[in-house]
Amino acid sequence: MKLAGKVAIITGAGRGIGAGIARAFAREGASLVVNYNGSKDHAEALVAEIVSQGAKAIACRANVGRLAEHDGLIAAATNAFGRIDILVNNAAIDRRAPFLEATPEQWEQVVDVDLKGPYFLAQCVARVMVAANQGGAILNISSVHDEQAHRNNSLYTIAKGGMKLMTRCLALELASHRIRVNSLSPGAILTDMNRAVLSDEAYREKVLSMIPLGRIGNVEDLASAAVLLVSDDGAYITGSTFYIDGGLLL
Repeated sequence: MKLAGKVAIITGAGRGIGAGIARAFAREGASLVVNYNGSKDHAEALVAEIVSQGAKAIACRANVGRLAEHDGLIAAATNAFGRIDILVNNAAIDRRAPFLEATPEQWEQVVDVDLKGPYFLAQCVARVMVAANQGGAILNISSVHDEQAHRNNSLYTIAKGGMKLMTRCLALELASHRIRVNSLSPGAILTDMNRAVLSDEAYREKVLSMIPLGRIGNVEDLASAAVLLVSDDGAYITGSTFYIDGGLLL
């Protein structure tokens, strides 16, 4: 198994992409801290599922946008498993608004969770890794909108653009500590959050017309790439952003 003996924190892992990555990591032998904020039932159900299959996992509530809650998340991992090898910054929120109507409050909400929180959580985790002199991997879950503008969604798009450059900056500074930092930027991925809108045939056909590979992605498409980037299979990859979009940006 590619992640045997490794301990991973995955933020926003109660459902969707985060849950898919958690399942993939568990299959590869990792012990997991399943972070959630508002999805307690989903997170606990996921933990029960993972444990029933012979892997180790705990659920831990923390709002990554609140820096004061990071220490509790770190402590949960080290108390349960004794170390941290992997951080997946997956938690994110979206506050859509035309630029002319966006508010400072919306800006703070999005940037706190989507950029500021991941930056400082990565700092906390990296300090643990450096102190242990063990190396490690940080994986940021971004979006194709770190590259492509999105109408009426500038707040989210700007935060994800910041995450792309954050990945490169952290990779540069942490390389000497054998800590690799990369990003996955998904395109149209089917999750519980967008299942209803993608069930609209006209909208679905519009989305499919923009994807050269001709299908909507699924969380497994992302999860397999995530395993690559945090495992020894990706040992010479750092500072990179991988677009998992079926060619959407083309």
